Amino acid sequence: MPSSIVALGLIPNGLRDPLLEEYRLIAQNFMERKWLPSELSGGRFCEIVYTILDGYAKSAYESSPIKPNNFVQACRNLENNTNVPRSFQILIPRFLPALYEIRNNRGVGHVGGDVDPNFMDSTAVFATVNWIMAELVRVFHQMTTDEAQKVVNQFAERRIPLVWQIGDVKRVLDPSISLKDQILLLIFSSSSATLYNDLLNWTEYKDKKYFKRLLKDLHKKRFIELSADETSALILPPGASYVEEKLLPTLI
Repeated sequence: MPSSIVALGLIPNGLRDPLLEEYRLIAQNFMERKWLPSELSGGRFCEIVYTILDGYAKSAYESSPIKPNNFVQACRNLENNTNVPRSFQILIPRFLPALYEIRNNRGVGHVGGDVDPNFMDSTAVFATVNWIMAELVRVFHQMTTDEAQKVVNQFAERRIPLVWQIGDVKRVLDPSISLKDQILLLIFSSSSATLYNDLLNWTEYKDKKYFKRLLKDLHKKRFIELSADETSALILPPGASYVEEKLLPTLI
């Protein structure tokens, strides 16, 4: 994550490197549908973020992440810091104990219960972790505002286990899914407009005329908003609802 290293450049290496590694593990496990490891990584992530917030408030960072004896109380103590961003004083210190609770007292490492909460909890963990990472970039970035916003958008993108990203390339991992549904999954997973050429390359579909006709049909049904020049597309509420309610439950 080269851009992430720059975006978090004000965090000392001894904390930034573990932060990025834990985020990478959580993201990779989630995308590979490894719900249990995804949750177990959340506890370590919490300890790293706590150490960063504590060091920021004190203007003196630990050389490596620490684990407070009483994590919940330690997070409450962060709320006493007044000369820090509001998110560092209130929001993140209240998010971290919730992440820790999922790690310690839900489905992770325990047997019993009528419903396995691992996927549900992993989704909550990953969404919260992405929000925290975006907020850290907002405060710590060493880049232009536009560049920082692009990194924040990447962290804030909706992640779908069946959509895998390698650099600038996205792939739907189940090739048996219909082309229409692959297109909707790819557009849904992006936080900004998806380029027509990217969709074509990511699906590796050869019939450009049919591909464009399918996009126009999705636009007509108001599943997507196809730009006037037909070079990009955005997901619309009916399309998002279709993915969330009709498509994802059958694929998980």
